[in-house]
Amino acid sequence: MKAMVIGAGFAGLAAALRLCKAGLQVTVIEQLDQPGGKAIGWEGVPTGPTVLTLPEIPRQILGAFGQDLLGLKPVSPLTRYAWPDGRVFAPELELGATLAQLSTQEARDYRRLLHQARTMYEGARDTFIFGPPPTVARLMQYGLREGVRAHPLQSLSALVKSGPYLTPFFLRFATYLGANPYRAPAVLHNIAWVELGLGVFHLPGGMRALAQQLYELARAQGVEFLFGQKVRRMQRLPGRVGAIETEGGWHSADLYVSAADRHFTLEWLGLPRPSYALGVSGFAVLMKLSEAMPLGHYIYFSADYRAEWNQIAAGRWPQDPTLYLHTDGDTAFLLVNAPSLPSDSGGHPSSPSESQAYAQHLLRKLERLHPLPIAAWRALSPEDYSRTAYRGALYGRAPHGLLGALRPGWAVAGLRNLAQVGGTVHPGGGVPLSMRSGWKGAEWLLGRGGVI
Repeated sequence: MKAMVIGAGFAGLAAALRLCKAGLQVTVIEQLDQPGGKAIGWEGVPTGPTVLTLPEIPRQILGAFGQDLLGLKPVSPLTRYAWPDGRVFAPELELGATLAQLSTQEARDYRRLLHQARTMYEGARDTFIFGPPPTVARLMQYGLREGVRAHPLQSLSALVKSGPYLTPFFLRFATYLGANPYRAPAVLHNIAWVELGLGVFHLPGGMRALAQQLYELARAQGVEFLFGQKVRRMQRLPGRVGAIETEGGWHSADLYVSAADRHFTLEWLGLPRPSYALGVSGFAVLMKLSEAMPLGHYIYFSADYRAEWNQIAAGRWPQDPTLYLHTDGDTAFLLVNAPSLPSDSGGHPSSPSESQAYAQHLLRKLERLHPLPIAAWRALSPEDYSRTAYRGALYGRAPHGLLGALRPGWAVAGLRNLAQVGGTVHPGGGVPLSMRSGWKGAEWLLGRGGVI
């Protein structure tokens, strides 16, 4: 049997490996000129941090082929958080070292909120992360089992309210799924446990190195890659996909996996786009440094975190944004949250000159807070991210409201030979979850097609 995968990002690479493992002849179609998706980088500069959470997910996939993640090491302190008044907080893997940095009341709040995050994560992980897309029955079982502990009727901002420092500290974790933390449900507090409890790990070469390892493994298994092939449409026949048209012609297979943004897949099929609200985008500055800097993870909070998110909700780039900075040797990565593009692409400073001006504005703020020996830099705006994410929304649907954290499943419009995987569907965005989606979504498709 033949299988075709659209997209050579982490979900697509994982899906290709799972299909190949089942004995299929696999071809991957990618619009870019190399694998890695959002992690491709710029002339050796990573387009994201070089750290990883939930390393057991890529390890399980690589382990199926006798490989492992090489050089992976735990990071502590996890991240250095700083506020405009000079307050600094750098949580460690060892709880005592973390609590020693806090006041008595803050230490009580931190323990309480960390325990709640762990309870939420352990209650939700089998339903929302490590299981298949949950059915109504499974959701009811989860609700009966974990309902009260998941605080279903409470907002995240109400749950984590704990003073001027710990409140934004705990709110920020919801942004890892593209949420506005002031509109996020309380259940997203479980993300805090993934970093604070399970830990963060440094991978030499970062996510680009992981993508390259997956790509080389897939090539060794016989997977064929067609780069520079942008999909134009997917032929939709009764109950199945017939073929894919790219700029290079038509391609047909028995099974299809789309690891592209779910919105793009629906557009290629001629189906209406979903009406749900989108999560946030980002504005990044990738930097080459003239001197090597130590591995570091830094958050510089804005003077008014809520006002920053009000600006984003209004569709504006924040003028005093919270800065996320990652340094690793002679490269650095700066990221701020930004609104996704509106459907008419209006209302954003989207010209190259305006993007350059905003990047320079961010670099001036960074110079005051964390001077770096910058030799060269490049900006990535929401318009740039829109090449691989619909309207630049990095995680698809906004995880707001009671059911907002639910992600769409792997099935698309009853088409039996197609699976939708990746960060915009179950179980969610980020490298490990996207890989989990690709691997398990392809496995689901193999079962649906009678292969396993």
